[in-house]
Amino acid sequence: MTMMAGGMVIIGAGECGGRAALALRDLGFEGPVTLVGDEPHLPYERPPLSKEAMTGEAPAIKAIATDALFAERSIRHIHSVRAVAIDRGAHVVRLSDGSSLPYEKLLLATGSVPRKLPMPGLGGRCVYLRTFNDALAIRAHLSAGNRVAIIGGGFIGLELAAAARKLGAIVTVIEAQPRILMRGVPADIAEIIHKAHEAEGVAIRTGQGIAAIADDGAGVGITLADGQKVIADLAVIGIGAVPVTALAAEAGLTIDNGIAVDEHLRTADPDIFAAGDCCSFPLAVYGGRRVRLEAWRNAQEQGALAAKNMLGAKEAHAAVPWFWSDQYGLTLQIAGLSDEGRSSVRRDLDDGAFILFHLAQDGRLVAASGIGPGNAVARDIRLAEMLIAKRASPAPEALGSQAVKLKSLLAA
Repeated sequence: MTMMAGGMVIIGAGECGGRAALALRDLGFEGPVTLVGDEPHLPYERPPLSKEAMTGEAPAIKAIATDALFAERSIRHIHSVRAVAIDRGAHVVRLSDGSSLPYEKLLLATGSVPRKLPMPGLGGRCVYLRTFNDALAIRAHLSAGNRVAIIGGGFIGLELAAAARKLGAIVTVIEAQPRILMRGVPADIAEIIHKAHEAEGVAIRTGQGIAAIADDGAGVGITLADGQKVIADLAVIGIGAVPVTALAAEAGLTIDNGIAVDEHLRTADPDIFAAGDCCSFPLAVYGGRRVRLEAWRNAQEQGALAAKNMLGAKEAHAAVPWFWSDQYGLTLQIAGLSDEGRSSVRRDLDDGAFILFHLAQDGRLVAASGIGPGNAVARDIRLAEMLIAKRASPAPEALGSQAVKLKSLLAA
């Protein structure tokens, strides 16, 4: 399968972009494939940055492909440069090194960047986690006895807190919302995570905005809204992420909480696609609700789907969102979007694990949230994901009974 000389150009050499490049070859495309990234590294997985990269003896990137594999597949990887402009009329991308790349089809997999804390007083000891180099810089401060303040009680902040405690650091988590994990995680599950952190010695301050920050280069003083002070050797800010859309916006593409794409991941320009953290798209399983997902599996799935559709497949996005987090031997998994639910049914499993099934007003299963040791909830969450995709409406009493196998509900 070939196209004109420009071939396929992918901007963003992360999980999504790297998977898309490999998928193009798997699908038989024989023309030029060029992958452009602003980091010096090969495309790598980001979930380990808040886990193994912090606690492993010799942290290394978990690359999704080697230089040798890219060479074997004839994928050109241009690293350490940024795309600075798209000339849609000429079908050309201009790069920060002054060079230009012609394209037949273009994929924007530009990802997201940490949301900045809009306050004065931030210096070199107030940091964000996005890249492998960021992870190395943070890890250098996580020695025993060092004081680490984590601003933001979401997945990234809490995973970092768990890693920092494992290394003996003194950790305080500061969350402005009434509880941790407010976004997308049910209160019952968030409470278990909260207690696990406190049991490990993490101090969690919820419902606390920040009145002031003073970073003098030797340490950070954080004044909370109630006047209390937190003193730290390092402050890690994890208050969410924003999609990287400037390149698309300057090219005149539609922006709607990310680069807006249709169900085929195509932008307003038929020759430009977007995938992963940077794009918002309609979710068929929720009636076309437009969402933007910052999730490892979504990046993988959309990279592969974008590759198919760049080659003319016209396959609609149909996957159910899936999220996970590991902390202190507990694994949290969520299939679907729990805020779509109007009621919940609890199923207790072995070893203290449980799943909350979230039902819409009409009884349809729209999400499932589970927590337990190790992989205790993995199988049932996968089955729930399949039920959600089928738009099933299982009987609540069946969902709540451990005696009823979810597989039987799927067969029904």
